[in-house]
Amino acid sequence: MEKIIYILILIMLENSNFYKDVNTIYSPTSYDFIVNKNNKLTSDYVPYDLEVIDTKYSLEGKYLRKDAKIAFENMASDAKALGFNIICVSAYRSYDYQEKLYNNYVKDKGFYYADMASARAGHSEHQTGLAIDVANSSLDYDNFEDTKEFIWMKNNAYKYGFILRYPKAKFHITGFKYEPWHYRYVGEKIAKDIFDKNITLEEYKKNI
Repeated sequence: MEKIIYILILIMLENSNFYKDVNTIYSPTSYDFIVNKNNKLTSDYVPYDLEVIDTKYSLEGKYLRKDAKIAFENMASDAKALGFNIICVSAYRSYDYQEKLYNNYVKDKGFYYADMASARAGHSEHQTGLAIDVANSSLDYDNFEDTKEFIWMKNNAYKYGFILRYPKAKFHITGFKYEPWHYRYVGEKIAKDIFDKNITLEEYKKNI
């Protein structure tokens, strides 16, 4: 089944508009702006209000924009009080880091896999300072979907302004495979709307 899904994704990549007619974002102001395969940030963009996440809820040296950082720490603290360990394993990524990461994917697994699993430099949400990858205390985000923490996040993250950014069966819209560990801060009001309607950020922006 996994091989069939991979082949279908390759076909969609070949016939998609991803990385075509790309829009460049210079000075994002809102929390719901889209960074994806058709919208990119400039190579020199660095959020002005990055703050380091408390290591009680994160690996060392992980940064988010101030409001997202506060919301994440509140969420992780509330989860911990209920017996869930939500740990940030990746947050802000610079343009240079994205470039190295993508090129490593291409080198190790080929161009098509890289475009399915990673983002070209400037096209990663992590550069916004509003995106996080999370895991439980095992720090293995690849298996996050099989944890009790994932169930909690899936049902509660929106209350703190976060959305599951790349849901199942939405590759044709988001351009990225299902990532149960990847969440994006958009603010509580928008997050609730997206959660209630079971849609992606792209679909939300298209319909407002």
